[in-house]
This record gives sequence, structure tokens and C-alpha cells, in this order.
Amino acid sequence: MFSSLIWFAIATQIALAQQIWDTYTTTWDRTKLFTYSVATPINFVDPGDTGDATINIQEGTVYQQMDGFGAALTDSSALLLTLRISLGASDFSQSAYTYDDTAGDTSLSQFSVDRAPSYFWTVLSDIKTVQPGIKLFILPWSPPAWMKDNNNIGGGSLRSEYADVYANYLLKSVQGFTSKGFRPYTISLQNEPGHSDGSYPTATLSSSLAASIGTTLRTLLNNNGFSDVKLIGYDHNWDNLAYPNDVINRAASSFAGIAFHCYGGSVGAQSTFHNAYPNEEIHFTECAGMNGSDWWGDIKWNIDNLVIGAVENWARSVMFWNLVLDPSGNPKFPGTGSCASPGCRGVATINGNTISLNQEWYVLAHGSRAILPKDTGGPWAKRIGSTVTGGQGWALRVSAFVTERTSSTEWKRYSLVVLNWNDNSSTSWNPQPVKTIINFKGKAATVTFPVGVTTLWWFAAP
Repeated sequence: MFSSLIWFAIATQIALAQQIWDTYTTTWDRTKLFTYSVATPINFVDPGDTGDATINIQEGTVYQQMDGFGAALTDSSALLLTLRISLGASDFSQSAYTYDDTAGDTSLSQFSVDRAPSYFWTVLSDIKTVQPGIKLFILPWSPPAWMKDNNNIGGGSLRSEYADVYANYLLKSVQGFTSKGFRPYTISLQNEPGHSDGSYPTATLSSSLAASIGTTLRTLLNNNGFSDVKLIGYDHNWDNLAYPNDVINRAASSFAGIAFHCYGGSVGAQSTFHNAYPNEEIHFTECAGMNGSDWWGDIKWNIDNLVIGAVENWARSVMFWNLVLDPSGNPKFPGTGSCASPGCRGVATINGNTISLNQEWYVLAHGSRAILPKDTGGPWAKRIGSTVTGGQGWALRVSAFVTERTSSTEWKRYSLVVLNWNDNSSTSWNPQPVKTIINFKGKAATVTFPVGVTTLWWFAAP
């Protein structure tokens, strides 16, 4: 009798583990917006049913560890509401400043992170209260003007004779954030180092000088108790692989990896870089939507290229530009030509006392829900292998993940993010759901995916 009870308990646990309980759905017509449902559980059973498409989970093929999905906390975002974080002013700041604007202060005696607006720190504190485990990616839009060849925060380039001073400036930035209770996860040397625009804080930085500064900064970080802070060697578009290739060739041991933006090239460049430098991390750190664009079209593009596309091309993180802006895409740096009419769109929009969640929020939510740790302090998900086959397989874009547990005896969580873009928009508008078989460990579950985005998960024994 006792052994029978044990067998019954084990069999019951395995059965429960092989069920899909939780789903989150956003549909093309917005009738569901990241809508959570706990319906009748969908069982994994012996194969036999047929569908229009088949998702095959390859749980033994494990790829990169995920770091998260998020957005940039600029001065404007902090002013309106209030993670990628600019060190000093950006194109979404109300005034020009860096952390040391005293000309010729090579000792950095006047350096202070308190030059950032006070509301910035207040909002960052509020965010950390809600999400203590948040990861901060910090980087400057410009070095101090006096370190540059044009003596201006807008445009120009860092003067090579200030390379060591600049490395110390970045170290002090890490120290300053940490002193306020915000230990950075990564630091980049320069936002968009190939872009110079005199109308807002920008600067160019050659790949050779970046490698030199990175080597110095890595030593400074290690010697000052920040060996865990990751150094990012490139933070710009997909279309210039020559720059990160040169940085890594010169100073691979100093850099944890590189980061990409969406404003030039295509996401496949990430895999090209990974294939050349498989030990370097890849992050995706910036893309901005524009006001007035098509909601469902944006959902499709962002899931296809970023939440699924960037991740299947080795990104550990995916971030959009401003977390929050007003309906016109403001506030912005005075006189800037950045994000011109109709204006950039924040992940959320604040209009007076009203907060509206935009399409970027929903795609981030779907990605984030699939990879968050299951246990407090537990590991983030890892991407695993998956394929899509069948007559309607073309209609589905899929990313699969596994989340380990803090105890090796606990069941692992398996997650999918699925885009059904079978809307026939290229001919006559006719959105069609796709009946899909999910194959997993010799069992199969049948799920019908509406046109839209679905995140779902189940648990399985180790």
C-alpha cells in the first residue's frame, strides 16, 4: 500500500508537470493585451493529434543565458515618471551636462554624479524598490566637452591625450552609482561611437582608442573592486561589424562583449559576430518606435527582429530606447534634431495623469515573462533549441527557453514566445489562428495560437 501511494504521488507530479497552465496573449485587434488566462490545462499526451504546424522543442540544445528585457531611463523618462542609463546628458535631457564640466580638471576633483537631476535618482530608487534585482547598463553620450577636439558636448571626438583621464572618469561613474546603491551590471565606453551630431550630446570614438581605453578601464575596475562589472566594447548599429571586430581583436580580454542598435543593418549581423567571436557576449540595447506608426505592424516587426530575432541571434538582453515620454516624444535636449517629427515613442506615454502602454511595452512583457527567474534569487532562463514545421509553419515565429531552479530536484520551467503573423496582410486581410502541436520529450500538446503574440509555459521533471 505504501509503495502504491508513492507511485501515485510520483505519477501525479509528472502528470501535472506535463501540462500548460499559464498563457499570456496579445491579439492583433487588441481585444487581448497581455491577457493572462488559467484555463483548463493543456495536457502533454502520447502523439496522435495533427495540426497545421508543429513546434519541436529541443531541450537538450542549450544556448545563451538571458539577462532580461527592458528600456532606457533617460533624464526625460525620469522627469515624466520615471534602464540603460546615460552618464550625463543625452538627446533626451533638458540641459547640457556631464559629471565633470570643469575645464582642464584632469584630476577629476570636481567630478560628481549629483550633476544628474535629483529626480533621476529618486525615480531610480523607486524602480529598485519594485525590482531589487534590476540590471543597470550605463554609458555616456559624450565625454566632458573639455576632453573633446571641438570643446563642445555636441559632436566632435575624444582627444587621445585624455584617454586615461576618460578611463578614470568612467571608473568614477561606476563608483558614483555604486555609492548611491546602484551597482552597474555593464558599462559601455561611448554610445554610438560612429555618430557625431552637434545638436545634442554625441561623440565619435575610434575602435583603436576604444580598445586602449577599455584595457585601462578594465584594470581600474579590477583594482577597485569592480571585477564583476562587465565592459561593453561597442554600442551601435548592426551595419558596422568592422568596429567591434577591431576592438575585440585588439583587447578581447578586457571586454565582456558588445551591443547593437536597430538603426542600420539587420539582426543577422549578431550571428556573424558570434560565429567569429563565440566567447563574447551580445546584447541588443536600443531601438525606438515613432509616433503614428501602425500598432500591429510594430508588434510583428519588434517580435520578429528583436524579442525573437535578436535572441535567436545570440542577444542576452533586448532593450528599447526611452522608457517614458509625453505624447509628442518630449522632453528633448534643446535644439536637438534627434527623433524629429513625428517624434520618438516611449515604451509608455504619460499625458498629464494618464499613463498609456505602447506596443513596445507589450512585446517586452511577452519576452520578459518567458525568462524571469522562477525562484527568488534563482537563475534567469536560457534559450533552447526549437524548430517549426508543417503546412502553416511559416506563420509562426518561436523562441523557446528553459529556466533552471535553485534546487536540482525542482521541476524546470519551459517557456515559449510565439508570434502568429498569419494575417494575410499582403493580399486580403484575413487573420487566421494556427492549430499547433508542441512536441516535448516524446509527448505532444495541442495549442491553437490566435493571430498575435502568446507566451506560455509548463513544468517538467529534471
